[in-house]
Amino acid sequence: MTTSRLLVASVAIALAVAPAVAAPPKHSAPPPTAPRPAIPDPSDHRRIIGILDVRVDGVAPEVAAQFQANLEQQLDTKLFWLVPRTRMHELMANSTRWAEGCLVGMCLHEIRTQTRADLVLLVAMSGAGTSFGWTVTLVRTDTGRVLSQDSSRCDVCTVNEAVTGATLATLKLLNDVPDKLPDQATEETAAYNLLLKPIRGRVGALERERKRVGLTLSITGLVVAAAGVALYKTGTSNRDVGEITAAAGGGIAGSGVIVLAF
Repeated sequence: MTTSRLLVASVAIALAVAPAVAAPPKHSAPPPTAPRPAIPDPSDHRRIIGILDVRVDGVAPEVAAQFQANLEQQLDTKLFWLVPRTRMHELMANSTRWAEGCLVGMCLHEIRTQTRADLVLLVAMSGAGTSFGWTVTLVRTDTGRVLSQDSSRCDVCTVNEAVTGATLATLKLLNDVPDKLPDQATEETAAYNLLLKPIRGRVGALERERKRVGLTLSITGLVVAAAGVALYKTGTSNRDVGEITAAAGGGIAGSGVIVLAF
């Protein structure tokens, strides 16, 4: 009897423990992460910056990727949406109005249409030995003109230091971009008018002087001509002098008319 009870108890314990041993703990799978869109939703008011070109010369090609990674890590994502170079070219691949090599000019307007990017970034890095240089340029997509640029070099530094320098230069250019891009056409017109102001003043003065001289000659000529006619009528002895005087007055008046006309 004791043996039977022990057997039943053993079976009961085995059945109770078996599910715990056989069944591994269940863990809920994390929800799938949605892929990051190429460009933000139109309701997103962050400024879109597209990396259009990163060129390296005299340094390893991987430096371009290193620069982009540094920029992505340090850029303020609350203010900017960065579109990597590869993604930019993928977005523009189906455009019939844009081609490789478009870096400045009105051809950039197509990039604005396709990606809504306000600015594109052009980066060039070069190196020789321990000397490195970089040029970072921000170009507007609405006008195709350069907004700002930074160019510098380091005569004794490492590749990492050069990449850091180029990254910091880019961040400064981006942080200095005003909330509202300046109206370049208006500013250029104002500068042009300011440049021409003294010239226009001088032209105006010459025009007034021309009119004054023309009126003076015309009036003087008419007076002389009238005197010649009066002299001609006084008598036979004065007719020759009167004719000459009247003719001279007519010539003076005619020259005044010509001055006024031209």
